[in-house]
Amino acid sequence: MSATLVGNGVARMIQLTRIDGTIFYLNPDLIEIIEASHDTHVTLTNGHRYVCGETPETIVERIADFRRMSVGAVRRSA
Repeated sequence: MSATLVGNGVARMIQLTRIDGTIFYLNPDLIEIIEASHDTHVTLTNGHRYVCGETPETIVERIADFRRMSVGAVRRSA
């Protein structure tokens, strides 16, 4: 699972890797499009684009993990 916990244990971001191997964190709520060509391109709602080494399927799995962690945190706090 590559969702990152911040503060009170709520998932805030997912971990991705740039082509050069640099790790970065991205808020999955801002993802608009994931495109697969030679590399994977992630476009955010604000128009920013990121190229990453993960496949679209891996990113979707990380988003699903992120959502599960977020919903679990809400249930624990209720």
